[in-house]
Amino acid sequence: MAAMAAALGLVRAGRASALRQSPSPLRAARALLVCRLKSSVSFLTRPDRPNIAYQKLKGRNPGVIFLPGFNSNMNGQKATALEDFCKSLGHAFIRFDYTGCGSSDGKFEECTIGKWRKDVLSILDELTDGPQILVGSSMGGWLMLHAAIARPDKVAALVGVAVAADHVVTAFKRLPIEAQKEIEEKGEWKYRTKQNEEGYYSLTYDFIREAENHCVLNSPIPVTCPIRLIHGMRDGDVPWEISMQVADRVLSKDVDVILRKIGQHRMSDKEDTKLLVNTVDDLIDKLSTMA
Repeated sequence: MAAMAAALGLVRAGRASALRQSPSPLRAARALLVCRLKSSVSFLTRPDRPNIAYQKLKGRNPGVIFLPGFNSNMNGQKATALEDFCKSLGHAFIRFDYTGCGSSDGKFEECTIGKWRKDVLSILDELTDGPQILVGSSMGGWLMLHAAIARPDKVAALVGVAVAADHVVTAFKRLPIEAQKEIEEKGEWKYRTKQNEEGYYSLTYDFIREAENHCVLNSPIPVTCPIRLIHGMRDGDVPWEISMQVADRVLSKDVDVILRKIGQHRMSDKEDTKLLVNTVDDLIDKLSTMA
């Protein structure tokens, strides 16, 4: 743990100074706009898999990586808010698109939970050095657990927002047997969610079957790092009880579940975003003092 603390190299006074020297809101907004207009998407080239689009902010550790939700991308409000926060403190930050999503290569209809899991590991292995805090939204929260299991020496902490661990499989198995058989025969499931403006996602039966190989809630989850789970109690797509299940299954004893009484699934209201940023900030402080 002493080595990890040394690797973090955090200086609280330096962070406070950075905050005190922040420009006025108007100047900051203008600078941010110019920065984003100049920024360009980079691509992680992989010889055996599609290229992954990402944006990386250089800085000190612990770095922060944002994992989007299902059929989402790296340009969401939570991702950009965390990027702004990390930039203000001089911490490294990465946001990216899964294969078949956003600006990344590949076909969405050919993707699986397993392929997206490999995307996350590629980002960790190829683009980061030192300890990382993973922030996973919805399906990204499921994938962050897999990343923590596969790379325990690199994943220093987890923050889940409406974690959807095992959710697509659980939702399918809750359907009447007749409905499950019909989906199997047709090879397609029109999975309805409240957050999807089109009303439903079209999932293949093969996607569901493959996802079963990555379920984590049926046994203890071998993750021991600090974990924070934020969930809205008005989430109409992923029940907040899933975050409670994750908290119960992980081996870590340093786990907090934060429930927002009026929180929706996206958790993108101003106060929700503020809570997320503060949670990440608290974890950075915690990791800096671990010995």
